[in-house]
Amino acid sequence: MSAFPTRAWLAATRRVLTHARPDVFGAGDPQGRIELRSALAEYLGRTRGVITTPERIVITSGYYQGLGLLCRVLAASGITTAAVEDPGHNVFRAVVQRAGLATLPLRVDAHGARVEALTSHIGAAVLTPSHQYPTGVPLHPGRRQQLCGWARSTGGLIVEDDYDGEYRYDRQPIGALQGIAPDQVVHCGTASKTLGPALRLAWIVLPPHLVSPVVRAKQEADLYTETLGQLVLADLITTHAYDRHVRATRLRYRRRRELLLDRLTATPGLTAHGVPAGLHTLLTLPSEGPTEHELLTHCARHGLALRGLTELHHEPADRPQGLLIGFAAPSEHTYPAALDALFTHLTTSRGSS
Repeated sequence: MSAFPTRAWLAATRRVLTHARPDVFGAGDPQGRIELRSALAEYLGRTRGVITTPERIVITSGYYQGLGLLCRVLAASGITTAAVEDPGHNVFRAVVQRAGLATLPLRVDAHGARVEALTSHIGAAVLTPSHQYPTGVPLHPGRRQQLCGWARSTGGLIVEDDYDGEYRYDRQPIGALQGIAPDQVVHCGTASKTLGPALRLAWIVLPPHLVSPVVRAKQEADLYTETLGQLVLADLITTHAYDRHVRATRLRYRRRRELLLDRLTATPGLTAHGVPAGLHTLLTLPSEGPTEHELLTHCARHGLALRGLTELHHEPADRPQGLLIGFAAPSEHTYPAALDALFTHLTTSRGSS
């Protein structure tokens, strides 16, 4: 949050308010402001390879809301089951289930989700193909093609959560899956990681037949997403201030990642995953030594906020244990001290076991 582009946001806000028409302060459009949808259509095509027009984009109050709206529409259309990654984000898995869909776990290996398990009885698949959460592996090109083939042959829908799509460090970002099959893929993006979750700004790029029902669902949920934030984000995108901010934070997070990797290299016995991209690293734990729960408790006692891998599995019992280490949230002056404390406690805990 300390990297929020305050000056750029203030400058864009001044421009928006200076030129705003009176209707800006009235009731909004459930689909989202045309200014932001137009800016996103250009930006997503240029940076992520998404094929879309402003008419196919719906603005939502976060990915959380967008996924819920979409899943309720799918449930109302007769779809009963959605495949989800295992492990995967437990909060979003619960969103799918609350919408009335049963969830089928797709095991994740070194090549991403095992999409060969998809059948014609599954109506949708919710995936993070660019940077799988939490393992960090991208979906293998062969599996991307297999997934799109499943959607074309069965009429199934792919829901692409473009998780950390902007943050890849060792090579060019992986293009969005939507660019391969725009009529079978719903592309979901958000400003929560690039700017901040408090803004509640996200977008869904939809196949044409889903636009109207999702807009209706959005209107029934909360009428429309807050207008001024949409216009400010549109201004940041069209003036390329958003691009400059993403490049600056990518460099910032790359340096943080390298500091973390230096410490991992100097600590034998720890295996890191997902290091080429994203804002976190997954450490899988050896069978001998302290458990995930013991390490989380030990670190929390000393002011370190980590997340465990176990709760992210569809069925947590007897699954691999691990720690998710986020390196984006700490401020510049606290990050080195946090690393020192983390590896001190990891070494101490493992040594005492």
